Amino acid sequence: MEINGVAIDDTFAEAFSMHMNRTLITAYEEDWARITAQEATGFATSIIMSPAEAGIEYILSPEATPDRRPGVRVIFATSKKETLEQQLNARIGQCILTSPTASAYDSTPDPKDFFPIGRQLAMFGDGHQIKKGPIDGRILWLVPRMSGTFVVQENFGRTKGVAGGNIIYFCKDLGSGMTSGRAAVKAIEKVEGAYTPFPGGLVGSGSKPSSRYKGLVASTNERYCPTIRAKIPDTEVPRDSEFVMEIVINGLTEEDVGAAMAIAIKEVCSHDGVLRVTAGNFGGKLGKYQIHLHDILS
Repeated sequence: MEINGVAIDDTFAEAFSMHMNRTLITAYEEDWARITAQEATGFATSIIMSPAEAGIEYILSPEATPDRRPGVRVIFATSKKETLEQQLNARIGQCILTSPTASAYDSTPDPKDFFPIGRQLAMFGDGHQIKKGPIDGRILWLVPRMSGTFVVQENFGRTKGVAGGNIIYFCKDLGSGMTSGRAAVKAIEKVEGAYTPFPGGLVGSGSKPSSRYKGLVASTNERYCPTIRAKIPDTEVPRDSEFVMEIVINGLTEEDVGAAMAIAIKEVCSHDGVLRVTAGNFGGKLGKYQIHLHDILS
């Protein structure tokens, strides 16, 4: 298969399950809601060392939010259920409550259960907090603060999502790799239910789940490193490629992840300097989901 002359390998991305929550952040203007979302999803690239995998999922107009203000939805993902509750408490409490004008609402579809995050954070009001609702099905807490009232939903949901969807592509140089990658991440933002947890959505250090050093659970994936390809017998890097990029995509469902992967592939293939597209997998040892590139593009 080819798209605009770019070869698409007949392979699959290997993905796995994670516990997820989707939170809606609103603020007095979209730019500030996005800034708040970026803070709330910080240090959340990979569970290899980060406490969560998080990112911006979708931008909402004021007409689509509970308080009729601009909104940004984010998704938080963790390996363990109890860790998700801890991360929601910390991130909403330290990054959204502290952000002037920002409020937080649960937006998790079909939740399996709930965490009383809002009730716990409302104690910051030191007895001055007020419980309201239900309003459009939501129980809300109104917490006084210097920049006005912090509105937070009482319960935040948990669901099981899919993490580790990915594409890897080979480029002629840095310029073609970064330009195509940033455009692909922007295109993924239009896919509801999917997000990219790495810095700016891009992965500059793709890894494998093993290491020659004791105690390390991951290390550089040398088969995709252009600077050492001459020393790696089974290198994947073409001779004319000097830059390799990966985009990791998580989502609420396998279909969401597949749709985002397809859009990302089509976008990168529309740029000059992209030579070939593949995906990372470890023969089914890492996760139960296999998202085949040719299937999502057909």
